[in-house]
Formats: sequence, structure tokens, C-alpha cells
Amino acid sequence: MRHRALRTGEGLTEIGFGAAQLGNLFRETDDATSQAAVDTAWDAGIRYFDTAPHYGLGLSERRLGHALRARPRTEYVLSTKVGRLLEPDPSGSGRQDDEGFVVPATLRRRWDFSRDGILRSLEGSLERLGLDRVDVVYLHDPDEHWDAASTTGVDTLVELRDQGVVGAIGAGMNQAAMLTEFVRRTDVDVVMVAGRLTLVDQTALQELLPLALERGVSVVAAAAYNSGLLSSAVVPDDAVFDYGPAPASVVQRARAIARVCDRHGVTLPDAAVQYALRHPAVASVVLGCRTPDHVRSTVSRAGTEIPEEMWRELDDEGLVPDPR
Repeated sequence: MRHRALRTGEGLTEIGFGAAQLGNLFRETDDATSQAAVDTAWDAGIRYFDTAPHYGLGLSERRLGHALRARPRTEYVLSTKVGRLLEPDPSGSGRQDDEGFVVPATLRRRWDFSRDGILRSLEGSLERLGLDRVDVVYLHDPDEHWDAASTTGVDTLVELRDQGVVGAIGAGMNQAAMLTEFVRRTDVDVVMVAGRLTLVDQTALQELLPLALERGVSVVAAAAYNSGLLSSAVVPDDAVFDYGPAPASVVQRARAIARVCDRHGVTLPDAAVQYALRHPAVASVVLGCRTPDHVRSTVSRAGTEIPEEMWRELDDEGLVPDPR
């Protein structure tokens, strides 16, 4: 699988393994299935893996670290995130986490973008992963914490990068506007934008991608299916878009895109996986994988031959602007 390099030297495979589902996102996954999914990704050539403490209150990090333990450390890139500290929660005994992960609520998340909070967060991640370093660290969802994240948060990550404790640093969010400000005002190497560089939402093309290209900052695109809307060749009436019911206008647009894809012998998910990679600032597309079958379908979609005529038709019809 092809790699695209960050300015700090880390090479990300064009398809990355998103490990949120290893944290029991929305439903339970067992250890064996998680291990098999990572093994299948490795066999397919995927060498970029992304996780976070938030995912399953640390379960994703523990499972991913265990799954990669036997792999040569120099042969893969691993990213995790900081900004949510995990702390014991005695009051959570007997109940489940309330942020989308099917895990016991024995820990709680606490926002903290201070120097101490970031150091503690990274220390906890390394312990759960069973590693002595991570390659990329993102400030995670600092939407309501710009002042702290853009000062002590970034400054601490720069310090860790300068010391060689981490490789590349950046921020990961579900919006493009604040990521643009991180690129404009701070010394980040890479940003992860979720759901804003897809077939139905190109918000990131307006400012973030041009500025990132100008500054030499790489972009990792996540949530390419917009919560499921673009994950099937046929868009259902009850499609989900950005974690909620898809508006009728969005469903209609997705179906119009699917019709163009079909005319060129391509499925909607094929195009969804490959779309962001057309922009030169994009280093990788990270897709959530729970099972070996998820991995295999992702790799198949990434490898589908898509004619340039399809992208031109989508652009000419005003359905999807071509980022190339």
C-alpha cells in the first residue's frame, strides 16, 4: 500500500485503521475479533493505526496495543490523542458509559489541555498501549477549549516533539474552521478532519486544505462515510448522517452521486473511500474497522479503479467538486 510522508518523516499508508470500534463503539466487540481485524489490516499492507483514550475509556488503546505487540515497531505508525484525561469513577460501578461505548463506566473523562494534563494523558496512553512512544499525537476535539489547546496544549506537544518523545503533532476535530486556525497560528504538522472532506460535505476545501498545502501541513481525513450515509451502494431511506437521521435533501444528493458512480461501474462507497485522497495535502484516509470483513471491504474499495471521467461528471453536475 502506498505511503504519503508527513513533514516530520512519518509515512502514513493511504488507508489508515481507525480503532474506535475496538473500544466497543455502539456495540460489543470481543478481543479475538479485534485481534483478527488488526491482523487482516496488517496483511493487507495497512501500517497506520489511530486510537484515543476516549474510545471505550481506554479499551481501544489496550486492544490495539496488544494486537500490534508482535509487530516490528519501526514498521508502523500509531497515533493517539490527548485532551481527555481518564480518571477513576467509583460512582460508575454497575452502569455503562454514556458516550456511545459499551463499556463499564468505571472511569470518567475530564477535559484537560494543560501541560500536566497532556503529560498525564500521554503517560496513560503509553501504559495502555504497552509502548514507549507514539508517532503522532493529536489534541482531541478541543472545540470548547481553544485558549488552552492553542497555547499550553500545542506548546506541550511541541516540547515533546522537540525532545523526540513523539513524532508529529496536531489536532483532530469534526469541524474545519478551528483546524484552520491551528494550521494558521500554531506549529502543527498534521490535522485530522472528520466528516468535512467527503462526497457530501466539502467544508474543508474552503480554507483548511489550501492553507495546509501552503504551510506544508498534512491532513488526515476521517469519517469518509459521514456516519454511514455513504457506506452502502444503495442509500436507504433511514440513512444516518453525522450521527443522526439524514435529512431528505442529503439522502437525495447521495443517491444522485450514487447514480453517477453506477454509470461508471463504481459503487458509492468506492468513491467515498478514495475522494479525499485526490487532494495533495491529504496523507491518509482513516476508516473505522471492527472485523476482518470490514478491513477487506475497505481495502477492496480503496483499490477499485475509478475513471477520471466519473470525477469530472460529478464536478460538472455540481454534485461533488473535484479537489484535484
